[in-house]
Amino acid sequence: MRTRLREITALLSEEQTAANPQKLIELSKESGRLQPLMSRYEEYLRTAQSVRDLQEMAANRADPAMAEMAQGELAAARSETQRMLSELKKTLLSAQANAIGAFFMEIRAGTGGDEAGIFAGDLFEMYRKYCQSKSWRLEVSDHSPSDRGGFKEIIAHVSGDGAYGHLRFEAGGHRVQRVPQTETQGRIHTSAATVAVLPELTDVKIEINPKDIEESGCRGGGPGGQNVNKVETGWRILHKPSGLWFKMTEHKSQAQNKERAWSLLRSTLYEMEQAKRHAAVTGARRAMMGSGDRSQRIRTYNFPQNRCTDHRLAGAAAASDDGGGKNFNLERIMSGEMDELVSALIDWDNERRLSEL
Repeated sequence: MRTRLREITALLSEEQTAANPQKLIELSKESGRLQPLMSRYEEYLRTAQSVRDLQEMAANRADPAMAEMAQGELAAARSETQRMLSELKKTLLSAQANAIGAFFMEIRAGTGGDEAGIFAGDLFEMYRKYCQSKSWRLEVSDHSPSDRGGFKEIIAHVSGDGAYGHLRFEAGGHRVQRVPQTETQGRIHTSAATVAVLPELTDVKIEINPKDIEESGCRGGGPGGQNVNKVETGWRILHKPSGLWFKMTEHKSQAQNKERAWSLLRSTLYEMEQAKRHAAVTGARRAMMGSGDRSQRIRTYNFPQNRCTDHRLAGAAAASDDGGGKNFNLERIMSGEMDELVSALIDWDNERRLSEL
């Protein structure tokens, strides 16, 4: 990375680069991504060098006073070097995720009938409030409301500094245990919803054969008055080989909806290809979303006990029906106060990836 930054610095000083605005922008963005990390790396190298210098001074028998002073400073210098190395590792691990500026979040009701749709709506509200607290932008791309409130499915586009790095762990099955609004005898039901998180990768080239695509305009949905029903501002796209199809209706401009639909298709196809390479599964959406069954979950939301349990995190054992995991205050989580949970997941991911190295 340091070698690449030096190359970019040299290229930015060339007249050819200055005469090519597109190239200038691309190189400037890449430089901006590398600079903070390289600053930390250079600082680490200086600290590591100071440790070596202190070691040499401590071993100098010709100057006992200097050797004693160096020996006294050595432990603190070593500790600081290790701290900086640990921080550098975490930064490197999260660099790729933090470079992604926007992503699509798909929430779908799983098993549980009307209650699953209501829960899908609750999850959307939880994410909406969390994004609002972080000043991230969340736009609903399309949605299909369920009969008794909530959603059968909802697709949102999220953008903002650090948004993907924080919410990428939400992909998977979410299970809820509570007394539904539709329950007349007070019995606790278990329902499920599934979440997929698909990064919007503007720099990735995905080859799509035009013959594999069916697309057309469609009428929008949601707020917008009479224009929604009379004018085809939405866009529907079908990728026949994979069976993937998307409908975008968030913008009043059909051109914008078409661009967003194609972006989501490219992102999903890219994730599917990555999943095939790295996990030998048939697609990212299937891997993330699972079957929507109650047994496939990353997290359980237990309303009677006001407990939100993430099953990927080590911690106090949850109730016997939940298995292991770490518990969080459910009321706070559902109100969008997810910082404690997200921080724990980031630490868990860093530790897991470091151990794999």
